[in-house]
Amino acid sequence: MASKQVVAQPDPDPDDRYGVRDERLLTGATVITAVRTIASVVLAATAAHQESLTLLVVALVVYWLGDMLDGFYARVRDCETRIGAVLDIMCDRLNAAAFYIGLAWLQPDLSPAIFVYLAEFMVVDCFLSIAFLAWPVRSPNYFFVIDRPIWLWNWSKPAKAVNSALFAVLLLVTGWMWVGLVIATALLVLKCVSLHRLVRIGLPVPGARG
Repeated sequence: MASKQVVAQPDPDPDDRYGVRDERLLTGATVITAVRTIASVVLAATAAHQESLTLLVVALVVYWLGDMLDGFYARVRDCETRIGAVLDIMCDRLNAAAFYIGLAWLQPDLSPAIFVYLAEFMVVDCFLSIAFLAWPVRSPNYFFVIDRPIWLWNWSKPAKAVNSALFAVLLLVTGWMWVGLVIATALLVLKCVSLHRLVRIGLPVPGARG
């Protein structure tokens, strides 16, 4: 019986533009991540203590600006690392939790929408975001070399804006809990669809040969 021929899959990153490099924890980008995380959490905690919505919004702005700055710095200074990417993902969750729990404390009528969003962002989105570690890419920003639809739905610029900004802005500006709940639920469904697609793709098995 003739042996089954195995067809090698093409390398999605032949020029190694997005692959793993030397890892180090202390870079300019990780310093920015640490500073913006601490500053935003302290502001959010102070806002909750003082019952100040204005200060809570400042905490959110510090988180957003710092999150953009650390990524921009890492790309411009060519110091992107997988350690830095994971640190950024974890710190994003801490900043988001500090803000949204503070918002639920100050405006408890928004709590149903907020906690659905936190389930989406803190659990499902977190798992999706760290899944890049199963492949030799530097961060989820380069997941398009693994699967473009998942990247488009989660880490393209429009997807990031919808996932982080749209929900918060609508809640703060309108105060409409039901609109927020619909958006949070839609995001949760999208993340679950992404997770289902990821499961169908399958995580690579260490040591397996094609």
